[in-house]
Amino acid sequence: MRAAFLANGLEKKDLKTQSINVYPEYNYTSDKGSTLIGYRATQSFEATVRNAANAGAVVDAIVDAGGDDLQVNSVTPFVLNAAGATASARENAVKNAKIKALSYAKLLGVKLSKVSTLIEGSSPSFERPVYAMDKSAEGNTVVDLGQQEVTVTVTVKWSIR
Repeated sequence: MRAAFLANGLEKKDLKTQSINVYPEYNYTSDKGSTLIGYRATQSFEATVRNAANAGAVVDAIVDAGGDDLQVNSVTPFVLNAAGATASARENAVKNAKIKALSYAKLLGVKLSKVSTLIEGSSPSFERPVYAMDKSAEGNTVVDLGQQEVTVTVTVKWSIR
């Protein structure tokens, strides 16, 4: 599994073991009771695919590598650069607030002065998109990421003159 992840563009820093479990397996018979026949081990990974266009190919590669012993628990898209996305959303929110304030000032026949208050609403919310995993006509897995949005709400008050 690890080799399949790495062969498909993931870096070691993007592959994290979440758990390793080892437990005994027994064979139960009425004449001999329980007999230890070996051990079973499982390992869970969390992988970050930074190239969204490659996500389906990564899923296909690990399914091929793991075969019937593999279980894919989830594929969850998220914002990789949350700080950058939040800064951009904040900048847009302030620009939009100013455009709206200038429009009201014009309607009222006043001019905007200094900002007296700026309040950012509760922490930025990251809306997770609806996504789907499906097979294309060629039989390859396609991961549809949808659109990801980062929202910042601001309330700005200006003095007027």
